[in-house]
Amino acid sequence: MSWHPHLWHPTTQVATSPVPLQVARARGCVLELQDGRQLIDAISSWWVTLHGHAEPSIAAAIGRQALQLEQVIFANFSHQPAEQLATRLAALSGLERLFFSDNGSTAVEVALKIAWQWWRNQGSDRRQLIAFEGAYHGDTFGAMAVGDRSVFSAPFHDLLFDVARISWPHTHWGDATVEEREAHALQQLEQAFAVPTAAVILEPLIQGAAGMHMVRPSFLRAVEERAQAHGALLIADEVMTGFGRTGALFGCQRAGLKPDLMALSKGLTGGFLPMGVTMASERLYRGFISETPEQTFFHGHSFTANPLGCAAALASLDLLQHDPVRYQQFNTRHIPLLEELAQQPLVKRIRCQGTVAAFELDAGSTSYLNPIGKQLQRHCLDHGVYLRPLGNVVYLLPPLSISDTQLEQCYAAIRSGVEALSP
Repeated sequence: MSWHPHLWHPTTQVATSPVPLQVARARGCVLELQDGRQLIDAISSWWVTLHGHAEPSIAAAIGRQALQLEQVIFANFSHQPAEQLATRLAALSGLERLFFSDNGSTAVEVALKIAWQWWRNQGSDRRQLIAFEGAYHGDTFGAMAVGDRSVFSAPFHDLLFDVARISWPHTHWGDATVEEREAHALQQLEQAFAVPTAAVILEPLIQGAAGMHMVRPSFLRAVEERAQAHGALLIADEVMTGFGRTGALFGCQRAGLKPDLMALSKGLTGGFLPMGVTMASERLYRGFISETPEQTFFHGHSFTANPLGCAAALASLDLLQHDPVRYQQFNTRHIPLLEELAQQPLVKRIRCQGTVAAFELDAGSTSYLNPIGKQLQRHCLDHGVYLRPLGNVVYLLPPLSISDTQLEQCYAAIRSGVEALSP
């Protein structure tokens, strides 16, 4: 096999990477390759395949909608799927207004632009944005700017606006220093608020691309309290944590937060179609209603409120609300398997939140470019499991449909791979 002559794959260095595997079909949490091999998709295909591949009720909902209305410009028209989705997400999130976009990065861009322009519309010149070390909010320019400076954004550093950066006191099992580090981060935050601040943006409970870095709910509530005291808006980037991934429908609910803006994507449509939404409070929405045209929120996407995506999202919500125990108690499936894995000397800093389990391989630097993750990935592929470690950080984020037997197979492949890596 060789590289396709016309494709350009994401985040892939062709000079050093193996040729992509050819997928023929998928069902549930299993990918079937062209050569007949089967792999458990243990990371939900970049965290999007919420209920499993080819979930019948979502596929059927898309098919029915495709025969009725597949797309219409949303600037001058509306339609029932969009209105139903907005009504349901408003009730579930506690944020009254929904703005559609295309993916996670654009959902974050919309949140940033709403927050920034809302202050301008109020006649305020608040200019500071506060973000956290290790953050990843997407690959468009605004999202990169509030994300941590990394190998992903390095070529574009000179084009990114400045933000105030606060440390992220992520924790793990047996962490004895977390309270001290939380206190330090909150002190940094208070100092940053000396500058009039438009908004604080964070990933509720889990920084995904940073390496599944998890913080305690009490820390996030302390951040929210300080933001409110200083009049700053709170933006929750729930692109990864939304739709049951943390054990609650939204990470904010798990943490006890009430943000002003919330970015959603990935699991929104169950992984079937690209779509992003930004939820906003009614207070922010009202700040754009004016006889002055310049106060309009001039932002839009060609496929805004795509009816097929809305149909998929509604069907996905049906599944989540019909059987919430699937995500509410998923961590109880991870924990005994993690405890067994903890006996391996290379396995350090274990953490678990909802459907997300992670640990670090104690081998060299904690870095996205650490090659040990790719070594473990190759081993797991040979044992029928697809993982994509973040450098030396290994994580599982499987579809909700994964069986106990399949989950145990994932851990068995990881365990044998770690044993093979041990000196």
